[in-house]
Amino acid sequence: MYALYLKEIRSFLNSLTGYLTILFFVITIGIWMWIFPGPGNVLDMGEASLGVLFSNAPIIFLFLIPAITMRSIAEENRTGTIELLLTKPISDTSIILAKYLASTTLVLLALLPTLIYYYSIVELGDPKGNIDHAGTLGAYFGLFLLGAVFASIGVFASALTKNQVISFLLAVLLCFTVYIGFQFMATTLDAPFDYIFINLSIQEHYLGMQKGVIDSRDLIYYISVIIIFILLTKMVMQSRRW
Repeated sequence: MYALYLKEIRSFLNSLTGYLTILFFVITIGIWMWIFPGPGNVLDMGEASLGVLFSNAPIIFLFLIPAITMRSIAEENRTGTIELLLTKPISDTSIILAKYLASTTLVLLALLPTLIYYYSIVELGDPKGNIDHAGTLGAYFGLFLLGAVFASIGVFASALTKNQVISFLLAVLLCFTVYIGFQFMATTLDAPFDYIFINLSIQEHYLGMQKGVIDSRDLIYYISVIIIFILLTKMVMQSRRW
């Protein structure tokens, strides 16, 4: 499992596309924070906060993470190496976890460069360091968990097809549905179904964490969704043996 995990990381980082994907995320966030005028601009806002990062990053993640995960299993299906993997003394669960953990590691690698923005705001604060450090770190944790959920969805989408482009589009659609779609559907429903659909939405559980509030109910939700999609991926892989 560990060898497969390292293989996935190297495969992504040995390509220019991998670095460009991470660079795109960091630069896009930077443009929103420092260049585009408006309430999201840190300099215009006059507030020591990374709010614009935590509010806009999920939208970028809707496309960034499917781009990271689209080849994880789809490429194995296309080349036929998935059959070779399945014959090795490694379980389906280990294969899936190796690819999933590699994807979440890449999400973490994409987030790490944004700490330069955190450092910049700490230095620019008046007085210096005038920022809610605990709240910011909590929000980073929430954003990472959000990325981890999207990664589980992306790996599942990748297992459904041999085509990376189709895998990408499926993952974007599923991530969008789970992030915003359920909440949109809730507006068309009456009680108690509206409440159920709102709580199925990732965005609903992310809002508190975006402010640095860590709630056990949100943690249970994130972990549950990750487990569900990992199990669904396992079912897809096992169905190829039938």
